[in-house]
Amino acid sequence: MLARPGADPDAVVRYGDSPDHLVDVHLPSGAARPCPLLVLWHGGFWRQEYDRRHTRPMAGALREAGFAVATPEYRRTGRDGGWPATFDDVAAVRKRLPGLLRDVAPGRVAAGPVTLVGHSAGGQLAIWWALTAEDPESVRGVVALAPVANLSRAHAERLDGGAVAALMGGSPRRHPDRYDIADTARLLGRPNRPPITVLHGSADAQVPVTHSRALPGVSYLELPGIDHFALIDPLSAAWPRVLDALRSAPPISAG
Repeated sequence: MLARPGADPDAVVRYGDSPDHLVDVHLPSGAARPCPLLVLWHGGFWRQEYDRRHTRPMAGALREAGFAVATPEYRRTGRDGGWPATFDDVAAVRKRLPGLLRDVAPGRVAAGPVTLVGHSAGGQLAIWWALTAEDPESVRGVVALAPVANLSRAHAERLDGGAVAALMGGSPRRHPDRYDIADTARLLGRPNRPPITVLHGSADAQVPVTHSRALPGVSYLELPGIDHFALIDPLSAAWPRVLDALRSAPPISAG
């Protein structure tokens, strides 16, 4: 899945000065009205060696399903990412993306709240965007696919050889203030938050399914026999369930 080629985006826009401050934009062709927007955050345990290009098959399938898809890149560990740069990039995309899309695709993307979707580490970033947005109504909903949503637990279990320690600069004991800000499992109790749906496969060898089972206040769907990467594979048995989750929220009005 990580090596499968996907279609090039229709446009690439820049939201900052870093080489990683880019967003791929995929637009349905021939749409008669503005299309609902998905912001797709890629995974890879926040590490530099994984970038947005591995989600292009997924973005292409979502474009064919009638969505406009924006796939941001962000600074990752191993170069100039980690705390707080990675989270600063999410906040910058949240602020600048609407204007960038109006410039590059005028009249082709529906106005109003966005739907956030993310896989693995990207699922954590998508949830964090929603839970820290100044206006909760700016987010229609979140669909998180096998998210690394509990940073403290992932740190304790040394997922991917200490990926959370690299992201956060250390442990929850060393940096409790950082984890209070960034650990989405701690933030899920906030009131007036957008709806969050979590999909996780029972055969996931990268992020244990028990992490998602324990998340409070989310709509949770466990997929028997599904592994970590099937959730972003349009050719997998899991893909129709992903599309169902993305389509289940109330429709976005065109504007």
